[in-house]
Amino acid sequence: MILKFENMNIAIGILAKDGIVLAAERKVTSKLLEQDTSAEKLYTLNDNIGVAVAGMTADAGILINSARVSAQNYLKTYNEEIPVELLVRRLCDIKQGYTQHGGLRPFGVSFIFAGYDDRYDFQLYTSNPSGNYSGWKATSIGANNTAAQTLLKQDYKDNITLREASELALKVLSKTMDSASLSSEKLEFSTISKNKDGKIIQRLWKPADIDSLLTESGIKKENEEEEKE
Repeated sequence: MILKFENMNIAIGILAKDGIVLAAERKVTSKLLEQDTSAEKLYTLNDNIGVAVAGMTADAGILINSARVSAQNYLKTYNEEIPVELLVRRLCDIKQGYTQHGGLRPFGVSFIFAGYDDRYDFQLYTSNPSGNYSGWKATSIGANNTAAQTLLKQDYKDNITLREASELALKVLSKTMDSASLSSEKLEFSTISKNKDGKIIQRLWKPADIDSLLTESGIKKENEEEEKE
């Protein structure tokens, strides 16, 4: 069976020494869209785990709801957050099960999972429609994936900070997205980090924060100069 992905735009995940960055291209860029209350590519699974999506978002919704229920059941049973890899494995088991029978269509969606647990600290995983998953330091899914992976290999460093990882994510997106220039209307951005008390903070950035980061990293200025040329 050949699946036609309706929304195979690029998503990037980068593991830093003090957190994780998830960034994705938003396809729906209407001025009527309320960006502060709607997400197209980035979602929260529980307090410690977030996910980026590439593929059929309707399929993703079913799996995301299943992952949220699984995470809350684990918390209710054991009084602690579910380990990241365990949640990834449970979700991939569901995806793989839909490839075993001729009457079922596989879920046409890939994920980047970003999360934290006490055993393995910050972690980054990807999974594809077949149910395979693997751990990464930096990765991408969706359109222009090969070009994005090449850029990540060139610029990623093991001791990268969350701030540097954020700038690297924007740099890769600026060179691989179909859009001529980056703006908050075309991006979704989130980070997972620790505060001073050691509590995990999962932050979905607002449009104003994304624009500020684009300006500070110099990417917005580069886009304006290219448009003038």
